[in-house]
Formats: sequence, C-alpha cells, structure tokens
Amino acid sequence: MPEPGCPLYRLVALDGQPHPVLDAPYESIAAAEAAASRWCAGQGRSMSVVQRGIALEVQTRCGEWRTLGYPSACLLGSDPSALASQPDPVRP
Repeated sequence: MPEPGCPLYRLVALDGQPHPVLDAPYESIAAAEAAASRWCAGQGRSMSVVQRGIALEVQTRCGEWRTLGYPSACLLGSDPSALASQPDPVRP
C-alpha cells in the first residue's frame, strides 16, 4: 500500500464499475497502465472493444474516485469503425 498522502489508482470498466479482472490498488499511473496493457495483450485480446475499454481513476483525499483518463493501450490495434461510436479519450 502507498504511504499516507500518496495517490492510489485503480482500473475500472467503462461503466465505472471496478474492472472484473484488474480491480486492485496501484501505486502509480505507470503501474496501472502497465497492468492494463498486459491484460489487453493477453486475456483481454479476444474481447470486444467495449469489454476491453478501461478507465483509470485516482482516489481523492476524501476517498472518492475521479476518472483521470482512458488508457489507449487496450484500444490500439482495434477496428477503427468499432471505435467510431466511442467517446474520445480524456488525457490528464
């Protein structure tokens, strides 16, 4: 666990619910994005673009979760027409 005062990150599905596989605390954005990339290149590869979509959140001081962005690693290499109906990713 991170030290007090250090941010905590998590990965969630596009519906905002904890990700069914990657729901774990991450101590950095890089660690969370690396876990997402590994999952998308492996187990998540056979899933639809909507199922592969992941949001990165940070925990605020009051314990709420805020979305920072949508790691593109799981969307890269996807059929562009499948992404046309998806909102543009938000980058911090």
